[in-house]
Amino acid sequence: MRLRKEPDEMHEEEILLTARVSDALAHPVRLKIFRFIFLSNRNRTQICNKDVVAAFDYSQATISQHIKKLVEAELVQVKKEDKFSFYFVNLGILAKYIDAVKKFA
Repeated sequence: MRLRKEPDEMHEEEILLTARVSDALAHPVRLKIFRFIFLSNRNRTQICNKDVVAAFDYSQATISQHIKKLVEAELVQVKKEDKFSFYFVNLGILAKYIDAVKKFA
């Protein structure tokens, strides 16, 4: 007997995306940094590492490690200009993540 495939069944790539992004957002500091970058982007403000360091009471090394995790999860993209790295939220990955999480319900 064959079972019908549910239309909202999660595919392997959605499961991996959900796990990767959830892991990146699981740390409170990373969540705060992601939200800071997101809101700054929404206000059309360019954000670089020194802006993030100035906004939070953490060392530059700590901020860099957290941003690295967000970049690895593809939640944040980096655009390098001269000696500065500017951060932008990847809305495409964020939308895919939200869609995948909705399938859990």
